[in-house]
Amino acid sequence: MAGPAQTQTTVAEVMDELSALEDPRMREVNARHGDDHGVNLSRLRALAKRLKTQQDLAQQLWTTGDTAARLLAILICRPGSFGRDELDTMLRSARAPKIQDWLINYVVRKNPHTEELRVLWSADADPVVAGAGWALTADRVAKHAEGLDLAGLLDIIEAEMKDAPERLQWAMNTCLAQIGIHHPEHRERALRIGERLGVLRDYPTSPGCTSPFAPAWINEMVRRQDAG
Repeated sequence: MAGPAQTQTTVAEVMDELSALEDPRMREVNARHGDDHGVNLSRLRALAKRLKTQQDLAQQLWTTGDTAARLLAILICRPGSFGRDELDTMLRSARAPKIQDWLINYVVRKNPHTEELRVLWSADADPVVAGAGWALTADRVAKHAEGLDLAGLLDIIEAEMKDAPERLQWAMNTCLAQIGIHHPEHRERALRIGERLGVLRDYPTSPGCTSPFAPAWINEMVRRQDAG
């Protein structure tokens, strides 16, 4: 009995600490991006650093459904410990954009079931889930594209990206850019597709940052490769 009680107490203590970190102004800022929490991410990371890796605690925090608790869970979990179906369920229940991004980047990409999930998610009817699949595809395009049909991916992007929902569109656009950056034999077509579709052409970009508009992104990264 002592073991479960200890875990429950620890979860309660962590939730209390997260509540103490709540900042109404930060919640207002996050709400503009679809994230329903008010914890400064630097403070959240500091808490995760203090807690260190605790898989059991991470799973308990995830089940609370609280966005800040789930972000913390991602930071203290052991990515390789999750099964394929468990990660699939987690993604489908994670509707906050920040949770989705962190789950993909910090957990799924470090899990042995990454490729299975990439294939499963890319064909999903839910555009948020499909976006996760395309994000994993973009990562594979950049790092180990062997076995991928890059021309076929460009066909899909050309046909579907223009009218895709926001998060799916963003992931497809990232994939388009990665094809153009890392695969010279497909670069001209990737540039043509980006120019014709015009997706994210007018996206506001801070000075010194690279535009997410695929042709600008491709050309800038190729310029850096050639220069360096």
